[in-house]
Order: sequence, then C-alpha cells, then structure tokens
Amino acid sequence: MADALDKLLITPGPSAATLFTPAQRRELDRFARHTGALRLSTQGRGASYLLIDAALARAHLSALRPTAIEELDASLPARANNIARMRDSKGRAHIHGTGYLLLKAIGEAVTWQRGDGAKVDISAGTALSGAAAIAIETGDGWHTDAPIWLVENQALFDRLDWLPKDAHGSIVYYGGQLSRLLLDWMAQRVRSSRIVFFPDYDGVGLLNYARLREKSIAPVEFWLMPDWEERLRKYGSNRVWQNTRKDFSAALLRLETVEMPLEVKVLCQAMAEQGLALEHEAVWL
Repeated sequence: MADALDKLLITPGPSAATLFTPAQRRELDRFARHTGALRLSTQGRGASYLLIDAALARAHLSALRPTAIEELDASLPARANNIARMRDSKGRAHIHGTGYLLLKAIGEAVTWQRGDGAKVDISAGTALSGAAAIAIETGDGWHTDAPIWLVENQALFDRLDWLPKDAHGSIVYYGGQLSRLLLDWMAQRVRSSRIVFFPDYDGVGLLNYARLREKSIAPVEFWLMPDWEERLRKYGSNRVWQNTRKDFSAALLRLETVEMPLEVKVLCQAMAEQGLALEHEAVWL
C-alpha cells in the first residue's frame, strides 16, 4: 500500500492501473472504498486511478511509512531500512548480505584462502578456540583445497569421532536448513575440492541435498553412514518420515533433474518402502 500511494503522489493526474501490481490494486480499491480519497475510472479496456484528496493520502502514507524513501541512508542494513519504510524489518527483501561459516578443522594444515591470496589456518584456530568462523558474502573469494563436510545438527559438529579415519578438511554446521546466502555463495565459484553432505535421512535433509546439488559448482557427495540399512530398520522413525513426507516427495522431483546417484536412490527407495526416516545421530549407535 505504501508503494502504491507513493506512485500516486508523485504522478500528476490519473495513474494507469497497469502501473500497479495486483496486490497494490487491491489495496488501492480498499483505500478508495473506505476513504473516498481515490477514484477508479474505466474507459474501454483501460482503467486509471485519480487522487481526489492528496492530503489524506499523504497522511495515510506517513502512517504506513515513518520515513520518506529519499531520506533513507542506502548504506544502512536492509532490515533497518525496512523498519523505517514500513515498521517491519521483514517487510521487504531482508536477507542478510553477510553470513558466517562456523567450522572446525579435520586434521592438520587445513587452510582457507581469501580472494586476495591471504590465508587462514583453520587447524590452528580450532586448536586454540575449539572452532573458527569465516564471514562470507556471495561474491567473495573464500575457498579451500580440502573437502567441506556439511552437517545438519550440532552433535555431529561437537564430536568428530564418527568421521572416517581418513577424513580431512573442514566440517561446517548449518543448523537444519541451508540458507539462501550459503547456497548462492556455493554457486559463485568452486569453494572446495568437494562438498560432503551429511544430513538427517528425511525429507528435509534430502530436499537440502537437492538444493545444494542444484547450486554448488563444487561436486557434492551425499554421505551414507556405514550399515545405514540396518540402522534405518532398527532406529528409523515413522513419525519423522510422516512429518517430512512432503519434502521427501519434492526432493525426489528435484533430484531427478540432477542425476541422482544410485546409492541415494537406493536410500530413498528403502525409506519409502519402510516408511522410515533416520536422524543422523544414529551414526554413533
């Protein structure tokens, strides 16, 4: 509504209805009915809005938008601008431009390199403080020559004794859902020699895998824990399967377009046949 009123107030005379989105037209029609400050005129197949009471429209816009757009500092964070524009930090695009990789080194001599050639010794940082962090932006140059292991839940990040003996690289905790920023970051350049993805074996995990396969330039490997068939049968959950079944179906459709590996297909078939999902902390059982 605020954007629609802004268009009306800066346009002298009638404003063609085609200038507004369907949602904006609905809001303008409601505003016209409730206030009488606006008139919709139709002629042939065309329609236009004519502002009758500009003062009332300005007062309404001020109530919706505490600060005029031209008064806003474009360098402010998007969410701060959203509050100024519509009293809601999530009212418009609100994705943070910067994200943070929380990671640990797997083994010695694990380094990351920035676009300007500067290097960070992740192994030393992990030994000193238990973990490391890298601030990432979509267009940055951060990358590593070693694999990145992505894990969904914190327990797998806290304890690394489940990893294969020959594992090396960085382990990254992503907390349930891969963010759009992380996926876009993966799509900009090769960030590592390969991505080893170890989520819960459920609809959410498989849908995240599909999204990652679609975006990542680096090769993506879905990691299957040893003896996963027996673990699925013994520890699998029908409740988790049912709760994430829609995501499972969506994941299968998307994975068909990116050549789903045979081993992942076998896992999906077993889950569907048994009606079971397996959370990846079962790796310790």
